[in-house]
Amino acid sequence: MIEVKNLHRHFGGFRAVDGATLEIETGSITGLVGPNGAGKTTLFNVVAGVLPPTSGRVFMGGEDITGLPPHVLFHKGLLRTFQIAHEFASMSCRENLMMVPGGQTGEALWNTWFGRKRIANEERALRAKADEVLEFLTIEHLADHKAGQVSGGQKKLLELGRTMMVDARIVFLDEVGAGVNRTLLNTIGDAIIRLNKERGYTFCMIEHDMDFIGRLCDPVIVMAEGKVLSKGTIDEIKADERVIEAYLGTGLKNKEAVG
Repeated sequence: MIEVKNLHRHFGGFRAVDGATLEIETGSITGLVGPNGAGKTTLFNVVAGVLPPTSGRVFMGGEDITGLPPHVLFHKGLLRTFQIAHEFASMSCRENLMMVPGGQTGEALWNTWFGRKRIANEERALRAKADEVLEFLTIEHLADHKAGQVSGGQKKLLELGRTMMVDARIVFLDEVGAGVNRTLLNTIGDAIIRLNKERGYTFCMIEHDMDFIGRLCDPVIVMAEGKVLSKGTIDEIKADERVIEAYLGTGLKNKEAVG
């Protein structure tokens, strides 16, 4: 699904991403882990078009998408969420979902005068889809609540719901578990697994909770100092001396601390 080749992103003399090369297989839930400052979020931002690369290429399904802006990638089915949820606080949770699909008839002023019936039919369909998404995520009881007033974990579920309102092919999740209680985190994990198995979503996720990564992800890619350090199953990653060094700066004697 995604191939990153020798990717660099520099900020002056600082090399946030320094020659990273990796692949994200179609149909996988791939974990991206590493110590703080490893370059994970910068890599996400470059792949998702938020930042241009200094050099290197990004391919999606064999197509060169290097440097394409987020709105173009959105229409190609590449979406991302953020560590801090970006909801429209004064709108209801249902409305937050309904506004996601682009090219809606009501966006054109002319249609608000002469296409009212078509707009009404379209909004009914969008409302039904939004309600289906809310039910899938088990937050249908929040449909009419203002999105700015729900909990942090519920906002993360709502962000995941936005990806379900369009034909997403791959979703990049940036610390979906940050600040989320364990019960809601399990609900988010269940939703990700169902979307992967039932609807064919491909995921790549940055996460620091290794138990959560271990439950969902295979393979797991480890980054350190802007480079890809290792790739494997969660057990292989935990047993890799290079990974232990990157996280702890110590040797095998502290391996139990990673596990």
